[in-house]
Amino acid sequence: MKIASVLLLTTGAMAFAPAPVRPITANCGPPLPLRTSPRCTHPAAVVLSPQVLTAVGLNSGLAAIGVAKEQKMLTPTGLAHSWALGVMLWSSLGWRGWSVCVLYLICGSRVTKVKMAKKEALGIAEGRGGRRGPENVWGSAATAAACALASAFWPARAALFRLGFVASLATKLSDTCASEIGKAYGKTTYLITTLRLVPPGTEGAVSLEGTLAGMVGSIVLTAYGALVGLLHPRTVPFALACIAAAFVATNCESVIGAVAQDKYAWLTNEAVNFIMTVIGAAVGIGFALAF
Repeated sequence: MKIASVLLLTTGAMAFAPAPVRPITANCGPPLPLRTSPRCTHPAAVVLSPQVLTAVGLNSGLAAIGVAKEQKMLTPTGLAHSWALGVMLWSSLGWRGWSVCVLYLICGSRVTKVKMAKKEALGIAEGRGGRRGPENVWGSAATAAACALASAFWPARAALFRLGFVASLATKLSDTCASEIGKAYGKTTYLITTLRLVPPGTEGAVSLEGTLAGMVGSIVLTAYGALVGLLHPRTVPFALACIAAAFVATNCESVIGAVAQDKYAWLTNEAVNFIMTVIGAAVGIGFALAF
């Protein structure tokens, strides 16, 4: 029922949303500071657009409904930060980018709760019963938000930034699926750097079950991103780049976890997640440019 409510709200929001506002562009010239080149959009043209006002109104309404219904996916501060993220995404990529992030949130929250009792008994479950706080919001989606905003301010490179947006979230969902399914169903887990047998939940541990689940997660999110048009104009090559980037980045995250995470206090799970999503976006864009 909770998932159905979220999807219903998403559908309703899309139905009442105006058509995306085209960036205001013109030739640059020193006498007119608000004029822009075809390669960039002046911040004022984005901040003051009707699309931003729509983003604020819709996300505020949905946040209010979440508070009223006592939603369990986010902590109160996590909900506030998700409001800010939602405003950024709708303002820059419209309902398409916003709904991709909603899909990540729903899938990530659901997979976190798989065999939660078993994971809690082993001491390897996510804290707060899987509810996301502000550190989880930005550790997972700061890279996506940066790519989304960049696509609005640099229209000439918008296609690549949209690819980076999808690749970063595909990477994060892949990581969440691999970690949570691996902890729930992984029969044999190995440390990625040495292939030594380790207990499930060990930093840097991988399993066949988790790896396959991670691939499914990246394919699902990438497919949705392609379906709504975020990977236009080279949909198939861009989609393959996103899936490949997610695989590379999640394995890099496992290496970081195995080699460095226990040695540096600043390398929290959220910091590692942020680094991983940056790698995912960068590798996805790099693959697209190379091929």
